Amino acid sequence: MKNKLLALIGLLILSFNVAAGEKYRVAWSHYTGWEPWGYAQESGILKKWADKNGIEIKLTLVNDYIESINLYTSGQFDGVVMTNMDALTIPAVGGIDSTAIIVGDFSNGNDGIVIKNGTSVKDMKGRTVRLVELSVSHYMLARALEANGMSEKDIKVVNTSDAEIANIFTNEKNAAVVTWNPPLQVVRNVKGANLVYDSSKIPGEIIDMMVVKTKASEKLKKALTGAWYETMNVMSAKNSKAKKAISMMSAQAGATDAEFKSQLKTTAMFYKPQEAVDFVNSSKLIDTMEYVRTFSFDKGLFGNGAANKNFVGMEFPGNKTLGAKANVKLRFTDKYMKMAAEGKL
Repeated sequence: MKNKLLALIGLLILSFNVAAGEKYRVAWSHYTGWEPWGYAQESGILKKWADKNGIEIKLTLVNDYIESINLYTSGQFDGVVMTNMDALTIPAVGGIDSTAIIVGDFSNGNDGIVIKNGTSVKDMKGRTVRLVELSVSHYMLARALEANGMSEKDIKVVNTSDAEIANIFTNEKNAAVVTWNPPLQVVRNVKGANLVYDSSKIPGEIIDMMVVKTKASEKLKKALTGAWYETMNVMSAKNSKAKKAISMMSAQAGATDAEFKSQLKTTAMFYKPQEAVDFVNSSKLIDTMEYVRTFSFDKGLFGNGAANKNFVGMEFPGNKTLGAKANVKLRFTDKYMKMAAEGKL
């Protein structure tokens, strides 16, 4: 009787906390490394971890990736999936103090440049190139052009939603696009398409993360981290449950199981939390963000108010920083991933 009474009291406290306003909104968009969030929601894993922490999490799919970040920046979401560069150039530059609580993977061929009627980056000269402007696609394009002795002056960049790129590429005669999976998989399969550059040329530089407002509740941060790594455990197991999970992710991504597995091969997933902990503690991350912030400032992505690339500060594990310490707006932490690794969530 005593145990039943204690359980009832616990349930009442949990219900009160949720009813009292412990509700959070998180956005995600389609990408190979983020499809696990859709599975976490559909399988009940996300709700399980939200319940464990006495909160409610509403996970929303936003089909336009950049729009999802803009909605987060404007205050409509407490968390969102995004890349390291976009986290710096949109919410951080916009004054939103954010923390990357989960580093899920880095692109290792999952982003690419695809063209028709050409076999190299140099064949893009004089062409219109479609991409999500000011995103990692733009960053990778600049790296590719630089590696081939070219610059953006040699092409015409046209801002295009990731939701429209595949259809436009299919129908344009001399199409050239920069995009990520799943759209990348689609355009690569178009007749006459050639992949001329991909992110495997710059490993570890395009990082995919779950980012939340730094001031967000610890409960939210722990719940999201717990749900993510339980999902990673399901995905990485070699059993029927893993197969069903992959099939669910494939379907929501609009791909076959074979196509989705192919996309996973070009995504350096950190299935184990310790792998991600090691990654964010490496000096390479700081080197990458130095390169990213230099590129971003040079391209005017910090806005007219930035006198130099130190305008926005970034914080890394071990109290290491880049940029203005008085204006830190992007933080990389190993706290929650380490808790997952140690079984303390």
